[in-house]
Amino acid sequence: MSTAEAARFLTEAWETGHSLAPLPDDLAPADVPAGEAIAAELVEALGLPVCGVRLAPGPDGLTLLSAPLIEPRMLRVGTPVALSALRNPRISAGFLGVLAEPLERDLPVFSAFHPVLDIAATRYTAGAPDAAHQVADLGGLGFVLVGKRWIGDLPEESEARLGLTGARPRPLRAPLATLMRQAGAEAIRWGGLPAGAVLVVSGLATGSPPVAGQKWAAAIPPVGRISAVLG
Repeated sequence: MSTAEAARFLTEAWETGHSLAPLPDDLAPADVPAGEAIAAELVEALGLPVCGVRLAPGPDGLTLLSAPLIEPRMLRVGTPVALSALRNPRISAGFLGVLAEPLERDLPVFSAFHPVLDIAATRYTAGAPDAAHQVADLGGLGFVLVGKRWIGDLPEESEARLGLTGARPRPLRAPLATLMRQAGAEAIRWGGLPAGAVLVVSGLATGSPPVAGQKWAAAIPPVGRISAVLG
């Protein structure tokens, strides 16, 4: 497998917006580590700064996969997001921690937390066929919309909610501390992060495929609430 050549296919899809079939057999990643190698090449090819690591559900909806988070895809809530620019968008409630110290080998230390609305997407025409393909595609990154800052100790648990405005979604248990430790371990495996970078965990609660004009709201107590109208 040529990692660089596989990354070239994905780079073109990211830059042009054209969809991509599953990678040819001779370029397809055989496993998640091979997908990670392609993702690293993709980041280099795109030439965009990495601001953190994002942990997101894989194609099975259960396994959490990590990938670099590139800075232009992390937006303050209220920034317009055009769903038409995303293929197969999926929305979920998430949680973001800002690193107070460099993350190199120990547990992450945070300066602040934010609720997020995570809008996942794919560069593959029919979606990632497996976990390795999703990781190669930066974990199915679309946009991460970031809500207001909250300062306090990392909560052990929360009850995440996500729904259209006016709905009463069922709360789902979210083991925030465990998930952030997992995200931190993944970030170290990717090579570490500087102070000020972020760890994002998405998929705490999921919604139906978002449609332009809808207003979605999420709550991650005690961290806060976030809502956005999607374009």
